[in-house]
Amino acid sequence: MNIIDHNIEPWDQWRPGVLTRLRVSAQGGAGQLCLFEQKCEPGLGAPTHFHAVEEVLSVVSGEAEVWVGTDRAQLTSGQSAVIPAGISHGFKNSGSGLLHVMATLASPVFEAAYEDLRETPRRWLPKT
Repeated sequence: MNIIDHNIEPWDQWRPGVLTRLRVSAQGGAGQLCLFEQKCEPGLGAPTHFHAVEEVLSVVSGEAEVWVGTDRAQLTSGQSAVIPAGISHGFKNSGSGLLHVMATLASPVFEAAYEDLRETPRRWLPKT
């Protein structure tokens, strides 16, 4: 059993107005999933991207506009979207306060490919 203290996990600024914190992944000993959270200022979020694995995006607090392929939806606290593997998707804070989301990927390694090639690719791998 691996115990992870989320109180000491650092927040990383991925882009202005978007903070990300890794909660569980191969870095902490997970073998089949990755769990992370983001806090986004109004109008900001994750640009269109995709993962090779399925994702569940859950709104902890705030309001999010989420797009998956050509579908769009508004999500609020307590709602989740299941995003199929390989489908382009993204989200943004559509409210006036802070958006807090939690995401789970069906892989212990986080990887994302972005539609906008100027976006910095992100990858969390086990520490060696």
